Amino acid sequence: MLKQDVGRDGGAQEPAIELVPPREAASSRRANPRRRVAPVGRVAPVERPELRWPGKATDVVEAVAHVPELVVEQPGVSDNVLIIAENGAALRALGRSSRADLLAESLVKLAYLDPPYNTGNRFDHYDDAMHSAHWLDDLRERLLSLKKIMHTDGSIWLHLDDSEQHHGRCLMDEVFGREAFVATVIWQRRTSRDNRTAFSISHDYIHVYAPAGPKRWKQVRNGLADNGAFANPDNDPRGPWRSVPLSAQAGHATASQFYTITTPRGLALEPPPGRCWTYTASRFQELVEEGRVYWPKGGLGRPRLKRFEGEVTGLAPSTLWLADEVGDNAAAKKELLRSVGGDRPFDTPKPESLMERIIHVATDPGDLVLDPYLGSGTTALVAARMSRRWVGVEEQEFTVRNIAVPRLEAGGAGGFALVVAGS
Repeated sequence: MLKQDVGRDGGAQEPAIELVPPREAASSRRANPRRRVAPVGRVAPVERPELRWPGKATDVVEAVAHVPELVVEQPGVSDNVLIIAENGAALRALGRSSRADLLAESLVKLAYLDPPYNTGNRFDHYDDAMHSAHWLDDLRERLLSLKKIMHTDGSIWLHLDDSEQHHGRCLMDEVFGREAFVATVIWQRRTSRDNRTAFSISHDYIHVYAPAGPKRWKQVRNGLADNGAFANPDNDPRGPWRSVPLSAQAGHATASQFYTITTPRGLALEPPPGRCWTYTASRFQELVEEGRVYWPKGGLGRPRLKRFEGEVTGLAPSTLWLADEVGDNAAAKKELLRSVGGDRPFDTPKPESLMERIIHVATDPGDLVLDPYLGSGTTALVAARMSRRWVGVEEQEFTVRNIAVPRLEAGGAGGFALVVAGS
């Protein structure tokens, strides 16, 4: 059971936060607890652990009755929308049946959430100090509203640091289901060392969830560019190629993957120790006849498969994203200064290259991207450049009018509607 009883400064206690096991969570919600047994022929519902804290509402979305009208202040010439509003209210408004006018009759393919991390600090543009229970209340309300407008094949990326990421992931498990968890990306947010603390913190966490589950989402997400070298030393009419091994780990092999291969030079080869051939003997012979097998060392080496450039669909993203690949906080601040000027326009922008990778992996051109914590506008700017539609929400009017809007206009993001929350 996970509990948090002491404040971050070691002083005043915060409300206790508990991760309750499934049966205990279910029992606490029933006046007469009984174990549920699924009828014959039906699958029992998945029991999920529940993160519990004092004051947690039974249904936070229904408990918040007020749904504001979203008023178009400045009509746009595209499907993109920038909303000045408290994001909980904006998400409730977008979740209504009449949301089609703002979401262009489509659902969200990518939701990127970069909420306040609850570090205990106070920044120029927002307050980042609150009790964990209150922080969880706010995030849970937004996740429940977001769930209603997500595309079946969409994904939610929750960006946090060590302050609350453990609670954030438990909450994502509760709202979307543990079976929706895909991965946690570690982003190197800084490359310099900070000797003021016990450890020099260099990374953030981005928890990735897909309502359809990781297997289905893998089929619709995009891979990363494969920059491996391709060549055509034998003038193959099918174009440039490179070779990959024709053996695999033997853990799940079948008997048909163990056989002897004879090279063009007459050398008999068995699979390497602990491995099997990737294909059965009959399929391997078909590949030989198709000219798909490359024999290294003049016909004495182990066979390799010729993989042509046009067949490569991209690499699976890794869970470690380094600063030299996707930028860091320092790079993000330089990008923002180049766009809007000033000495310190926004405290915590994200680098454009980080958002480019997230948007590339999670969406295709024309898909809808939502950022309910838009801040300086990085997500909207990059989404527009990549031909995605976007909806951004930012509560601070000063940030929108003096940072996000000038940045979008200077960055060539195209037209967008500016919307404000009415009464």
